[in-house]
Amino acid sequence: VQLQASGGGLVQAGGSLRLSCAPSESIFSINTMGWHRQAPGKERELVATISSGGTTNYGDSVTGRFTISRDNAKNTIYLQMNSLKPEDTAVYKCNAIKRVQGRLYGYWGQGTQVTVSS
Repeated sequence: VQLQASGGGLVQAGGSLRLSCAPSESIFSINTMGWHRQAPGKERELVATISSGGTTNYGDSVTGRFTISRDNAKNTIYLQMNSLKPEDTAVYKCNAIKRVQGRLYGYWGQGTQVTVSS
């Protein structure tokens, strides 16, 4: 599965951005999709995930500010990021987990930079 992410950029604190991620296969064939992020000098952290059934999960630092969603017709997931803070600055990577013949496989996109200025 190849993942094409877009939507990063530079925004002032308090602003909003929306990230998109489109898989190369049908979104219905993928168990879970989501976003992780990694800032310089920090470990990678979960941002949000969404299952094929629509169940969502968020990291503690973004709960209430970020919303993950999926558009099946466009075969794309979105991460709406509101009330952005400088500490949200990181490279955001889209990922997907797919079950193939009983085994789970993970896939990563190329990453998109999000920079929040104070």
